[in-house]
Amino acid sequence: MSTDTPLPMLGGLSAADFLRDYWQRKPLLIRGAFPDFPCPLEPDELAGLACEAGVEARLVEERGPQGPWQVSHGPFDETAFARLPERDWTLLVQAVDHYVPQVAELLEAFAFLPRWRLDDIMISYAPPGGSVGPHVDQYDVFLLQGSGQRRWQLGGRVPDDAPILDGIDLRILERFEVTPGEDWVLEPGDMLYVPPGWAHHGVSQSADCMTLSVGFRAPSADEAVTSYADYLGEQLPASLRYADTGMAPPADPDELDDAALERMRRLILETLDDPQQLAQWFGRVMTQPKYVDQLVPQETPLAADELVAELQDGAWLERSLGSRFAWRREADGRTTLFVDGDGLACDAELARTLASRAPLDARILTYPGAAALLVELLNRGSLAWPLDEAALDDEETDHE
Repeated sequence: MSTDTPLPMLGGLSAADFLRDYWQRKPLLIRGAFPDFPCPLEPDELAGLACEAGVEARLVEERGPQGPWQVSHGPFDETAFARLPERDWTLLVQAVDHYVPQVAELLEAFAFLPRWRLDDIMISYAPPGGSVGPHVDQYDVFLLQGSGQRRWQLGGRVPDDAPILDGIDLRILERFEVTPGEDWVLEPGDMLYVPPGWAHHGVSQSADCMTLSVGFRAPSADEAVTSYADYLGEQLPASLRYADTGMAPPADPDELDDAALERMRRLILETLDDPQQLAQWFGRVMTQPKYVDQLVPQETPLAADELVAELQDGAWLERSLGSRFAWRREADGRTTLFVDGDGLACDAELARTLASRAPLDARILTYPGAAALLVELLNRGSLAWPLDEAALDDEETDHE
């Protein structure tokens, strides 16, 4: 699809228009972004997920029994929901796309953005008055109304040091002023894009209000510097050290002079300024799974010839929910497939196919090295055989 093609989910803007005029610049309200939108999850199913071990879930009560803006963390049991009042609380479940294929399918609508930038889809449920308070996110987010109505108010960009309420487990802004004209009630299928650093406040206006938040990864500078330094440090030889060969006798042996600082500066900058190493680090860090323990390796590792036989017999593979793929071709022609925080040398077309949403059936075996790579990804849990219908039915029953 051309980047100039109008997209209904962007209100008729093209991807190029949206990225130029709105992305990380200003909010955008899109009425009917997903017309006749059927919410992919029922409230009871979301509550069921919040009761499962390993699922990241929070319960926010504006007037909790232990104080205002009380936050409880899952997994929950049914009694946690039975005691709740009729209003002013919110259940938030992170990474629902990692557990529910129908939710994961929504990510395809955002393919006008790099897939490796996507983080997850969080879903919130709230009765009337439910909210998490006015706050700021340091990442881009699309807020898609799934069911019910939610009122969104925006307050413009706020500085990093904006005061927040003390003594609670939420970063709620101390002061929030609504920008004139940026106050809307969203209906199912409506969507609001909010750039990083923009204050926003959402309050449920109805029973069974469900909002899907599509968030994007954005490593902070301190995280990136630390992570990249750690990555390089694992590979640098011990012999690469500060050196001062040919230096002049110091005027004062106790002085830390400019020449010494410049030598140290050059060592650091020349070590860090390695485009190939930066690309290898970046591919790994941006494909790290949100939850490492969610990738389930094969109990009994499969051999390559067994996998080939299965594919040739009509089977196919799927990318595991929560797995992340990206690829890069270097200037020297070498290609790396980045998968779940690892980098694997790979045929270019095979890497492109695996990172895309193309079907993974017997046709993929035509690429060089495909069988060995596929069986490695299957055995480690990045790929999986499709669940049969009975297994899916059992899984849905578990979530109810």
